[in-house]
Amino acid sequence: MNLQFRGELWYWRGPAPFHFVTVPDEECGALEAASSLVSYGWGMIPAGVRIGATSFRTALFPKDGGYVVPVKTDVRRREKLELGDTVQVELSIDV
Repeated sequence: MNLQFRGELWYWRGPAPFHFVTVPDEECGALEAASSLVSYGWGMIPAGVRIGATSFRTALFPKDGGYVVPVKTDVRRREKLELGDTVQVELSIDV
């Protein structure tokens, strides 16, 4: 399954602070349908992600009935991303 969307880069200041992009509601239905086939715990979904010219592997986190994409520091540096930037995200989920 391949999904593409645009979203704003935001920061969560929890015990393990991180930057994320929220998956829009329209794409979350497809992810929810696939989650039972691919999730490896806590509803997290392994995914290939591409932002700009940078590709990486991560796991989508369930949050507030949807999903968020963690964006690693290395990716933000390579792509010169700042908090609040709108980014194009390409997801690849192996179903």
